[in-house]
Amino acid sequence: MRKSIVKQKLANKEPVIGISLHLTDPSIYELASLIGVDFIWMDLEHHGYSVETATGLMRAARVGSADIMARPAKGEFMRMARLLEAGAHGILYPRCDNADEAREVVRWTKFAPMGTRGFDGGNSDMPYCMMNFVEYAEQANAETWNVIQIEDPKALEHVDEIASVPGVDVIMLGPADFSLLSGIPGQFQHPKIDEALAVIKKAADRHGKAWGTTGGSPARCQDLINRGALWTTCGCDLIWVKNGLEQNKKDLAALTRPK
Repeated sequence: MRKSIVKQKLANKEPVIGISLHLTDPSIYELASLIGVDFIWMDLEHHGYSVETATGLMRAARVGSADIMARPAKGEFMRMARLLEAGAHGILYPRCDNADEAREVVRWTKFAPMGTRGFDGGNSDMPYCMMNFVEYAEQANAETWNVIQIEDPKALEHVDEIASVPGVDVIMLGPADFSLLSGIPGQFQHPKIDEALAVIKKAADRHGKAWGTTGGSPARCQDLINRGALWTTCGCDLIWVKNGLEQNKKDLAALTRPK
């Protein structure tokens, strides 16, 4: 079982910063992990690729040091277990409404006695039946991590109880859906966002959990860290490519014909 850099850093109260990869070329995962990002966010909630494709991308990332954080859709508990078996260290669970749902996430991602995750061992996380049964189960429970995403304003009423659930490592505000459901679409610097972060911070601090949200820029990441966030993200391959193509178009449009 690979050691988790995220668990290590969070235990030392060090900030962890990940990136989001949308494109499905394994070389991008390989490169990002070799460069040494803390974690790679893999999204199976909003993208159409399969667990089989995800497995290949995780395999490419294993040449480096990055953790993989995989997000299934809400309620896809069986998929969470498969993503862990494929090599993910972290699960990002979206649209969590209450503590009962958070406990269900832990139940599916942790072996007994912490949860009731089903045992296989024949996949890359063990890896491939090469570890002692008991040692693997103990290491898997110690090295995997769960991020619970708060996206509905109504869920803020339950965030303290959610943060109290053993096996929850990080409480994350999902700013896009939260802004939509709060009637402030796309206004990520709106006071309602700051108020939500303050509620999440209070609950996380009270129960000894990390908290955070997406950064979007180094300046925003620094702002979050200054507030006490230990978990954030900054950067996305799709945006980098889009920005590069747009800049290239501007550069070419500025060319002039010889007179």
